[in-house]
Amino acid sequence: MSLAVRLSSVTSTTTTEKSEKSEFSSSSSSSGDDRNKLAYCVTDTPPWYLCIVLGIQHCLTAFGGIIAIPLILSQGLCLQHDSLTQSHLISTIFFVSGVCTLLQVFFGVRLPILQGGTFTLLAPTMAMLSTEEWKCPEWTRNASLVNTSSPVFIEVWQSRMRALQGSIMVASVFQVLVGFSGLIGFFMRFIGPLTIAPTISLIGLSLFDSAGTSAGNHWGISSMTTVLIIVFSQYLRRVAVPFPTYSREKKLHTTRIYVFQILPVLLGITVSWLVCYILTVCEVLPSNPDTYGHLARTDLKGDVVGQAPWVTFPYPGQWGLPTVSLAGVFGILAGVISSMIESVGDYHACARLSGAPPPPKHAINRGIGIEGLGCLLAGACGTGNGTTSYSENIGALGITKVGSRMVIVASGVLMVVMGVFGKICAIFTTIPTPVYTDMNSSRNIFIFGFSMFSGLVIPNWIIKNPNVIATGAVEFDQVVQVLLTTSMFIGGFFGFILDNTIPGSKVERGIVAWNRTHQGDSSATLDSGEVYDLPFGISSFLQAYSCTGYVPFCPPRTPSLLDTDHVEVKPLPADPGSAHVIAAANF
Repeated sequence: MSLAVRLSSVTSTTTTEKSEKSEFSSSSSSSGDDRNKLAYCVTDTPPWYLCIVLGIQHCLTAFGGIIAIPLILSQGLCLQHDSLTQSHLISTIFFVSGVCTLLQVFFGVRLPILQGGTFTLLAPTMAMLSTEEWKCPEWTRNASLVNTSSPVFIEVWQSRMRALQGSIMVASVFQVLVGFSGLIGFFMRFIGPLTIAPTISLIGLSLFDSAGTSAGNHWGISSMTTVLIIVFSQYLRRVAVPFPTYSREKKLHTTRIYVFQILPVLLGITVSWLVCYILTVCEVLPSNPDTYGHLARTDLKGDVVGQAPWVTFPYPGQWGLPTVSLAGVFGILAGVISSMIESVGDYHACARLSGAPPPPKHAINRGIGIEGLGCLLAGACGTGNGTTSYSENIGALGITKVGSRMVIVASGVLMVVMGVFGKICAIFTTIPTPVYTDMNSSRNIFIFGFSMFSGLVIPNWIIKNPNVIATGAVEFDQVVQVLLTTSMFIGGFFGFILDNTIPGSKVERGIVAWNRTHQGDSSATLDSGEVYDLPFGISSFLQAYSCTGYVPFCPPRTPSLLDTDHVEVKPLPADPGSAHVIAAANF
């Protein structure tokens, strides 16, 4: 290998001209740099108190999504009337999310990216629990017939949870293998925007039936919550609110933060929750269980805060030995694939907003692998869900201009602490149920429209006609039923097939723009090593062995660029205006 380095000394006149141009260029762009300058980049360490304050903010940003998952999941687990168990599920998902966040920051992609429960697994989970085998008995829907301490009721919900645990653990092994083997790069060659768009869109659309049932308990409260979230996120998002902050230059001062843009869902739920509490105390909401609007009361959960333990430690197998449902594995596997695709985009977005270079391949492989281990841990501990990267927190990085990963470390520690203190999570169970590319191408419009239409129609028809699939093989029927009732699988499947079979250029398909956004392996730069190399000297230890260069999740070896033992100096032809030297280095 030969490297030529040309060192040039130009005339003073040329140097002066370049200096003047450089000064003019820097002055013309200084205003833009000031606007986009980060207060703290990914490798910086803010003061400890600022880490805590900003860490709390990131937790608040993720609260809405993390809390909603166990509350929605409790309906499929027959836990509508068991608030104490719901609080245990919330504690478990907070604890696991905190642990996975710390693993991702220290040993995964090493970016300031928060981990939490994922809605991509919620849709196939609810589809699995809606099958005849796992459908809740009718008596569990009647609060007067439910004895939460009876062995019969405990076995009803724990048997369903154990089946979920085993299915999630088996499916997460696939994500671990894809990440640490480097196969994620191979998959991304065939997956473009038209595969991802219907898949991600149907994650939320597939929950429309559950949302409609909850909203129907009190349309007034649910409509108020919806209106508040729309107002906060769309109409007030450009309204800045004074907020105390700290910077190296100004020390402690007041700055304006777009709170409504960062926390629209949390603010909407909090205001509606407070309104329900006031209406409950004033006895405006009916106390008769048979009267419409009764489920909007905040005292339906009884003394769940008083019953919840002060300290609880979630651990693997706390609900019993996990079992495996073949139908559940295939359904959740579709959600795992969707989560991996979304996370790759999150890594690149997080790198841009935190002042880091584009993530190299080995960092992406580790990130996906660690997310797989996080899903494995979540399944073992019994959250009934997995973990993924939270794009909401990535957006907060661009607003706060603080990209330090130590802030996310503080968030992870805070979530672990919240998961340990049971009474904190018990408070959240009192939330009433009513509160909770190029599209100009006709080809792309058809693919996107057909995928979305199929993803809504087919699952809805299968749910209304559950007995239509009857081949005689029970396990096969369950697999097909779970897949055909998972909207994001149907939409993603048709989007993938049609996008890769209907003729169209790479530009028209969006592949060129997609690859341009995610291209660039910067593993050879010094900044990349500082950001993505493993801590505690692990990278240096691994790089000492040549065999680790073939391991996809290990940082590549970086040989010295200039070996002084093999340097020869060659003069160039004389130039009146400058003197030149070529240094050739052989390796």
